[in-house]
Amino acid sequence: MRDKTHKDQIERWAIEVKTNPNWKKELKPFLDAQIINAIIKYKKILSLPNGEEKLNKIRNLN
Repeated sequence: MRDKTHKDQIERWAIEVKTNPNWKKELKPFLDAQIINAIIKYKKILSLPNGEEKLNKIRNLN
């Protein structure tokens, strides 16, 4: 069953963190992969014509 509210999701996550001492170890590979993927995509965008401008738009800097 899926939680319906943000508060329910936060409470579920708090219980997970309190009851599962390995939660960091289990989540770390996923988070590391997300960061590596973002870096690769940013480098690819920067290699395009006007890449820095495009990346700034993605990051909402311009």
